[in-house]
Amino acid sequence: MSKKVITTAALLGMIAIILGAFGAHALKKVLSTEELLTFETGVRYQMYHALFLLFIGLSTSLTEKKQKIIYYLTLFGVLLFSGSIYFLATNSLTTFDFKKIGFITPIGGVLLISAWAALLFDFFKNNKKKI
Repeated sequence: MSKKVITTAALLGMIAIILGAFGAHALKKVLSTEELLTFETGVRYQMYHALFLLFIGLSTSLTEKKQKIIYYLTLFGVLLFSGSIYFLATNSLTTFDFKKIGFITPIGGVLLISAWAALLFDFFKNNKKKI
């Protein structure tokens, strides 16, 4: 599982850098300042969670089951949260109104929060045993 988590972390990080550069250079010419800031929020959260997954993949204190739970919560959270933000920020460039699917952004946020909560719960659970 660690290999899969670290590979996903590297891919998410790489894609975040590519999208950040794309936003700073190509989208800068066609999006408003507010839309660019929204796009950058998606990039920032994707990178935060790429680093989070890297930490999870390298952690030796998590069971494979817990690592898997955190992995899927984070992966789907990033896809829904950052992915929907990318579409919403570039909504003016398409004929489809992505505001119709804007409800998935908070679902992604809840998944990301749940991943962090799972890590926190596991930390307290494991430290309780050591006392």
